[in-house]
Amino acid sequence: MGYVIAVAGKGGTGKTTLAALLVRLLRESKSGSVLAVDADPNSNLAEALGVKSEQSIGAILDKIAEDPSRIPSGMPKERFIEYEIQTAVEEAEGFDILTMGRPEGPGCYCYVNNVLRNIMAKLIGDYDYIVIDNEAGLEHLSRRTTRSADAILVISDVTPAGLRAARRIIGLARELKIKTGKSLLLINRVALADKYRATKNRKALVGSGLEFLGYVPLDRGISRISLNGSSIMKLENNAPALAVLRKLKDRIL
Repeated sequence: MGYVIAVAGKGGTGKTTLAALLVRLLRESKSGSVLAVDADPNSNLAEALGVKSEQSIGAILDKIAEDPSRIPSGMPKERFIEYEIQTAVEEAEGFDILTMGRPEGPGCYCYVNNVLRNIMAKLIGDYDYIVIDNEAGLEHLSRRTTRSADAILVISDVTPAGLRAARRIIGLARELKIKTGKSLLLINRVALADKYRATKNRKALVGSGLEFLGYVPLDRGISRISLNGSSIMKLENNAPALAVLRKLKDRIL
């Protein structure tokens, strides 16, 4: 089983950008094979990594649920679904990526959802590191991807609303009985003037079980990339956000 990092946070905190930066750092370190899993229905991780996602698990399951006759006669259902999922894995330079896609449509998903978690467990076992970009509700961790993570990395901004959301996310992980090794908090997009306010607001997390990692600075290079719709792989190697994450990487892993 590979080392699973589940990244979560409310919308607008830069969660997907930080998930993409982690994939970049793992690729740079050449510590092993890397799988990026986009489990957020907004599906922006592939774009952030500069990869065009041609297929998603959601689309595959929709087709099978709507028309089970698509499965070839004499071929076990699980093997067919596994094959389809394998074809959805996009190969990139130094990592692979899998897009989960949108929630289900009106078809019957009882069987395919039961099978999916088993197949995902096999797939995850083929990689040394897995970075999962989750929605705040952690639906894919609880139902369709994996019920365990070596580290849950919760991303917040400096606002009380962001930190309250971080507390709710880690509480939800416990309610869903997701097995977690480390529960970590990273506060993103922090200007120097905001650090005092962030430290004061962070007191609301006492007793949450979240380990505070540090602050990721507001990075103009990332802002430019976001405005241009470019890949995070094009961020300069000496960018402030990358420098901070390099220092924190060993605590995440």
